[in-house]
Amino acid sequence: MSSNSSTQFSQTVSSTLPLAGKTVLITRSVGQSSQFTKMIVAAGANAIEMPALEICPPSSWEDLDNAIANISEFDWLILTSSNGINYFFERLIALEKDVRTLANLKIAVVGEKTAKAIKNHSLQPDFIPPNFIADSLIEHFPEQLSGKKVLFPRVESGGREDLITEFRKQGAEVVEVAAYQSCCPSSVPPSAELALQSGTVDIITFASSKTVKFFNQLAQNIFSDNQQNHQSPIVSDYTEGICIASIGPQTSNACQKYFERVDVEASEYTLEGLTQAIIDWTNN
Repeated sequence: MSSNSSTQFSQTVSSTLPLAGKTVLITRSVGQSSQFTKMIVAAGANAIEMPALEICPPSSWEDLDNAIANISEFDWLILTSSNGINYFFERLIALEKDVRTLANLKIAVVGEKTAKAIKNHSLQPDFIPPNFIADSLIEHFPEQLSGKKVLFPRVESGGREDLITEFRKQGAEVVEVAAYQSCCPSSVPPSAELALQSGTVDIITFASSKTVKFFNQLAQNIFSDNQQNHQSPIVSDYTEGICIASIGPQTSNACQKYFERVDVEASEYTLEGLTQAIIDWTNN
């Protein structure tokens, strides 16, 4: 096959893919976007990464270190993100402990990715709720919580309080400790800035409420050059006509808050589910 024929064949194949001709902006956190980018590209889209969140250590390790030092006092360890898992085990090792320290502790995780992350540490979770959201963890928890002591390593600020509130309502003693912090990046990749300013973005994807909030902050800086006055630009004005795609209900709530709409919500709250929801929206 000649090179011209090969190129023509490649173009024909790509044009039949479900997201062919679409430009998708991906706002996953720094270092966590490659998997989703591959899914979007495999579906035929042009993917542009604009990390809208950075994961960093908490302001202090003191509370987490104290909890690990007294880990035998706890009945359950609740882990709702791979970030929480990574930083929890980082501190476990820093304190010269290993997974044997957790032998008498039951572990609950939310979501397949979080379950995979815990298995990477040679541990099997005792409970994974049927739906990949914290609400399902509460609804389907496998035992009575009254009198149980629960350790919940989590984001330092801005996390949902629903889970902790409900566990305490059911009689559990919940010790929440900062395991990591999420921050707004200080800059935007030039390719993402150009795509937004030139209006070539068709779809913006969000996989957490924090990325919605921080994207709004970053986008205000991008669009401020277009302002004739000194007021902060309203990002929803500049994203009109762009599909806003959300991974699940909480993220959708944030989209409604900052953009006054959400066009696509995944029925399965995973990156695969979000990819499929975008494909379905595109083909409707």
